[in-house]
Amino acid sequence: MLANNQTLTVLGCGTMGEAIVRGILRSGRLEPAQIFATDRRAEVVKALREKHGIRTTSDNREACRAGDVVVVCVKPHEVGPLLRDAEISKALAGKLVISIAAGVRLEQLATWLPGSAVVRAMPNTPCLIGEGMTVIARGPSVSDEQAEVAKAIFGCVGGCLEAEDKAMDAVTSLNGSGPAFAYIMLEALCDGGVRMGLRRDTAMYIAAQMVQGAARMVLQTGMHPAALKDQVTTPAGSTIAGLLILEDGRIRSVIARAVEEAAQVASKLGQS
Repeated sequence: MLANNQTLTVLGCGTMGEAIVRGILRSGRLEPAQIFATDRRAEVVKALREKHGIRTTSDNREACRAGDVVVVCVKPHEVGPLLRDAEISKALAGKLVISIAAGVRLEQLATWLPGSAVVRAMPNTPCLIGEGMTVIARGPSVSDEQAEVAKAIFGCVGGCLEAEDKAMDAVTSLNGSGPAFAYIMLEALCDGGVRMGLRRDTAMYIAAQMVQGAARMVLQTGMHPAALKDQVTTPAGSTIAGLLILEDGRIRSVIARAVEEAAQVASKLGQS
């Protein structure tokens, strides 16, 4: 992480930016005085300062000058105008800059910040509860030590892996959009429980805990999902009957195609 005398700056500290700040503070890896956050809304700047005890400002140039590592959390269409600012580019020279903007490529970041070490990151919304997933891609000038700093930051809000920049459109689809796909499947499972007589709140709790448990089985055992599925599927049982209905609906193809389509759209984000 950062040294005791270093500062982490979060530009555009909205929902995801605040989740990162909250996760870092909860981990104890940085003190509030080591975090500098910005937002263009004065009321948000005040709320962040009062809630977390961190340093805040509406001046991105000031925050960039103060930060040793800078996380850019503004919207994709705002990244270019922000980083093309001559004063900001100068302030970020020689520093590690991490962008979480969907669709903004390392090549673009390097063009706007030729003197900086740039990392592209794709977190997801479960970071808000410390159960997120983030994938990072590093620019050619990023050292192993700097990559570890980026991983440590996002490790405070969940899991973190490294991939190549060319894989990030797929990552944006699977990781960034994936929670929405999971929620719609979870909602459908809940509807099925209600159809068969369960109260909706009961069905929702059962379905959510079941999905969480199934996901943890994959992560903790390292077994292929198909092998875990076979453990549940007894001959002539209820599970195989339900699985065949899912296969009739081409569920694998539909879900895979949803990831594919989202990746195609993701490839156009952040591109003028």
